[in-house]
Amino acid sequence: MASTVTESSFIGDSDLLYDNTHLNEYHTVLLVIYTVILLSGIISLSLMIHIMKFSVSSITSIAVLNLIFTHFVFLLTVPFRIYYYATHEWSLGLKWCKVVSGMIHIHMYMSFIFYVIILISRLMSFYNKADLVTSCQTFHALIASAVVWMVVLVVVPCIIYYSYGKNAKEESSGSNNSTLTHCFQFGNHIESTVKVFNYIVSIIIIVAAALLTGLQANVLRVLYRKHHQGCTSQQDFWAQLNSLCFALIMVVCFIPYHMFRLGYLNNLDLQNINELFLSLTTFNCLDMLTFLGRRTCNMCFPRNI
Repeated sequence: MASTVTESSFIGDSDLLYDNTHLNEYHTVLLVIYTVILLSGIISLSLMIHIMKFSVSSITSIAVLNLIFTHFVFLLTVPFRIYYYATHEWSLGLKWCKVVSGMIHIHMYMSFIFYVIILISRLMSFYNKADLVTSCQTFHALIASAVVWMVVLVVVPCIIYYSYGKNAKEESSGSNNSTLTHCFQFGNHIESTVKVFNYIVSIIIIVAAALLTGLQANVLRVLYRKHHQGCTSQQDFWAQLNSLCFALIMVVCFIPYHMFRLGYLNNLDLQNINELFLSLTTFNCLDMLTFLGRRTCNMCFPRNI
């Protein structure tokens, strides 16, 4: 009887040791990813702020400014993630854990919204809908931006405080605060109604990203067939190429995560892998580097026309 108890406790200790080792491996990978994101994101935003003329003369420029601010706010929370994955311990409290955890989702969805606005405005401009775009520019776009950020700054904190990780809060208060040493592990607390909402959002993002990428690629095809080798001297070509880069960023950064999430919602044990896919969405912080493309090409390949 005693040997059986000893054997079972040994197996339990071995499983716990394996889980901790396995978790530390994920933390190491995530530490590297977020360190790269923080450093490269700061460089990207710094270069963009340096070269960009902060005009608000179009929907696109306003959306880009909002995108820069979105990246900036998210990057403020990245050091806390780096701290956690480096120390394997969270000591800043559950509330701040929920804020930092929720910010990565806010960043992803806000980025997606501004990408869609940029792509649609460029597509409308190309398909001779410039009058429609002009009629709702500047003032309306600024008002819309203000409304969006008011919603984000008011509604989202309420959701994070009252709903996000609610069961985790109950568990931590019912135990000896052991759950406070871990963070970003709210997957097991996703309710059925939230799952349905996640399914809908993931499908919308996948379809929208694929559709907009196809439309944007078709625009570049039309411009190339129209101007051939002289297309690189056309300002519209570079604007549309930049839009295609935004579309491809959505495809590369967002679609893999949301395709995985469709399966993850029915298998919440894959929480660590979900965190890896989620971290890959943050590479869209490098999107501002696409504005350096034209300058780089002109320096490396002087015009011969």
